[in-house]
Amino acid sequence: MNNNEKKLGLFALVAMVIGSMIGGGAFNLITDMGAKSGGLSIIIGWIITGIGMIALGLSLQNLTRVRPDLDGGIYNYAKAGFGDYMGFNAAWGYWFSTLLGNVAYGTLLMTALGTFFPMFEGGNNIPSIIGASLLLWSVFILISKGVKNAAIVNIIVTIAKLVPIFAFIVTMIVVFNFDTFKAGFYGMTGPHKNTFNFFDTMTQVKSTMVVTVWAFLGVEGATVFSSRAKKRSDVGKATIIGLVSVLIIYIMITLLAQGVILQSKIGELSNPSMAAVMEHIVGKWGAHFINIGLMISVMGAWLGWSLLSAEVPNLAAKDDIFPEWFGRDNKNNAPVNAMLVTFIIIQAFFISLLFTDKAYRFAFSLASSAVLLPYAFSSFYQLKYSIHKKLSSSQIVIGAISSIYSIWLIIAAGMEYLLLMMVLFFPGIFVYCRVQKTHGRTVTKVDKIIFAVLSVLTMVGVYYMLSGKITIF
Repeated sequence: MNNNEKKLGLFALVAMVIGSMIGGGAFNLITDMGAKSGGLSIIIGWIITGIGMIALGLSLQNLTRVRPDLDGGIYNYAKAGFGDYMGFNAAWGYWFSTLLGNVAYGTLLMTALGTFFPMFEGGNNIPSIIGASLLLWSVFILISKGVKNAAIVNIIVTIAKLVPIFAFIVTMIVVFNFDTFKAGFYGMTGPHKNTFNFFDTMTQVKSTMVVTVWAFLGVEGATVFSSRAKKRSDVGKATIIGLVSVLIIYIMITLLAQGVILQSKIGELSNPSMAAVMEHIVGKWGAHFINIGLMISVMGAWLGWSLLSAEVPNLAAKDDIFPEWFGRDNKNNAPVNAMLVTFIIIQAFFISLLFTDKAYRFAFSLASSAVLLPYAFSSFYQLKYSIHKKLSSSQIVIGAISSIYSIWLIIAAGMEYLLLMMVLFFPGIFVYCRVQKTHGRTVTKVDKIIFAVLSVLTMVGVYYMLSGKITIF
């Protein structure tokens, strides 16, 4: 088999994007978005998020086209545009975000299994940890056989998990009641029930947008694997195809549900809310059907995020940003060393869940916000490069929209998560300094200034946590 045959085609890249984005959260979007928001607010929220995310997707597409020399672009764009340390931080934050996402998928999968097998109930008892650990190292073995093999499995799993989602959408279309949808269009839970009020609507919109951001994590999946794509042009195509496909699916799930269940009752649905709605329509078997789909979806997302969590530190090491040990591949061209470190850390978090879930909650609170940094740097670099190289005005506009959206996301996360993010990035200072020394590079004055600011913000964050001013548990 020649090297090109081991690379990923367009279909595999699209499956990577869709598989990474549609995880367990898709099955609970109905309550996450609809519990406090009517149809109008959900529509506005999706429009704003769609514009922002499509701008981000187009930015990634353009950067893969104009900078084909930058593999694993999600961190390399930060490095190319803003220096080694920003590139390191983008890789560091993305690595931890995907790593902790895998912990979440493992525990969520065991919790879903608990609906069929009570021994796994809760997702953090001994049987659950054993089950999650066995699956974790099975994924390790699968990826060790080669990324191409893992990608083929990901295609199969992605198709399998879309089946119950499409069945759910078709079922809701059949039973959709416009009067039910109209009754909750302006929201039935706010102070101005069933009537339009601008401030109420905007409050509802803000609550939906926080949810939609997390629903699109993984949009960069094809970009991360750009070095393994058969055709460079497929990377951008896969990003846009996957993004638009998932956006349509999400819109249909959240809006159609408001024509089946009164908006005031959506918040009362049990988790996962998609299963609860299906049970309401067709009976208990419908809930079981959706829960099986949830488990398949989580396994697919787990596999996709496992690939991402190993690929980024591996490529970063090859670019002399991470310790060079992370850059070693095995004979199957799989990032075995990066996987080993990543999976050992995930395993440690699994074990910690036997004693307390606070360690997981703490780390996940940090990691869930850390992914915003590489997204922001990709947007900033699109804008900077387009202006510097005098690209078309459309590329500048795309970069501007994506940058504004990225800044808004960081602001919307709030000061609490900003300080927690500083705590996450602080240990990276020592790793970065070691890497710079290993490669004979000096730490710049600008880097040292950033170190100082980061250290101060970290101390503030730790103080706020110890004093109870920041509560994350």
